[in-house]
Amino acid sequence: MAETPIYGIPRTGGINDPFGPLRVIFASQRGTLVELGIGPIVTAGLILQVLSGSKMINVDFTKSEDKALFTGASKVLSVFMTIFEGVAFLVGGAYTVQGKVPTVQSQFLIITQLVFAGIVIILLDEMLQKKWGFGSGISLFIAAGVAQTIFWSSIGPISPVADGKYLGGLIAFFQTILAPGFTWGSFASWQTAIYRGGNLPDMLGLMATISVFVVVIYLNGLRVQVPVSYARYRGYRGKFPIKLFYVSNIPVIFAAALFGNIFFIGQLLFQRYNASCNSFWLNLLPGCFQADTQSGQLFPTTGLAYYTFAPRSLTIVTDDLVRAGAYAFLFVLTCVFFAVTWVEVGGMDSKTVAKQLIDSGMQVEGFRRSGVAVKQILDRYIPTVTVLGGIIIGIIATGADFVGAFGTGTGILLTVGILEQYYQILVKERITEIYPGVKSFLGQ
Repeated sequence: MAETPIYGIPRTGGINDPFGPLRVIFASQRGTLVELGIGPIVTAGLILQVLSGSKMINVDFTKSEDKALFTGASKVLSVFMTIFEGVAFLVGGAYTVQGKVPTVQSQFLIITQLVFAGIVIILLDEMLQKKWGFGSGISLFIAAGVAQTIFWSSIGPISPVADGKYLGGLIAFFQTILAPGFTWGSFASWQTAIYRGGNLPDMLGLMATISVFVVVIYLNGLRVQVPVSYARYRGYRGKFPIKLFYVSNIPVIFAAALFGNIFFIGQLLFQRYNASCNSFWLNLLPGCFQADTQSGQLFPTTGLAYYTFAPRSLTIVTDDLVRAGAYAFLFVLTCVFFAVTWVEVGGMDSKTVAKQLIDSGMQVEGFRRSGVAVKQILDRYIPTVTVLGGIIIGIIATGADFVGAFGTGTGILLTVGILEQYYQILVKERITEIYPGVKSFLGQ
């Protein structure tokens, strides 16, 4: 579907792209059936999680009925969000090229195609979650999109894009150093070879990508081991791990979805009501936009959208340090908020985990077998790693964006977490094949 263009609209390429650099996170492709990607699904989940976390809706995730109802509501809301975002694209002029607005028949056909593709994505995700595959469809779509972006940004062998150089950062690097005018002993020549500036991938971005992968993999392995024992069998001892990234990549997904929707809605309001930037309140919330001279894409210049849109270049960062600092602060704060919210909503808080350990027959060594005692021990670690993990994830994501890492910092964080989850799933599947008796112990 990412290669099938939407019927009824002209080929738009990168012109006036409502998402632009955010597409790698939402696994979407401009002008194709996956125009919206997983955006509606993530947004629907974000809305329900916030409603549940704020107790506006009461959901008991320990009950299978409530979990099934919550999952069903998420799918229904995803369909409605697909319709809403599709209509918003049309109203905002995303498919208006050179002043030509699609006809009513074409608009209806476009909405039908987007809704159909959205339902297919929902069903593909559900198919994997129903044990017909491994992991989550949404995770798979994100990892595949990030991997594709990193591959093409590294060695994309396509036509020259600027000054006779190619898109791929690695190819452009060797093309520069092997050029006749390159001076091996000149600092300026090496600076030109490593850093191209603008939005073009370069060696600095490639080195940043590798560095972020290494750092995230290392931090992902840090954990606190709480010694536990099995009450029914004397002598059985084990360890309950509490990872530094306790909530995994959930805060990054929700923070990216929130910032992406601020950018998306702000752009629509600008195109519809504030094209001349003459409204004070719309310039403040969400902001004013300006079209790029080369690609035609709209980028925020003022307001909330400006401070929630990642500056993905060292040049842009140094040009406006206030904006870079505000973006980093807001993104980190949002990651911490969603990390704390997800722990409460997702049943990962100390009280719930303590109850699960006691119900499974486990106890912490040296303490009586009581939910209160176990909760007090877990309270030493879980709240701390939740907040600290959210801060570290936010800093890594923003730092990687600032130096132009391929696939964005958020995308790299998500990919590492997703690949680790798939590794754990495959290991668990292998263990259950060799020892079928451990299926009940592993909850399968």
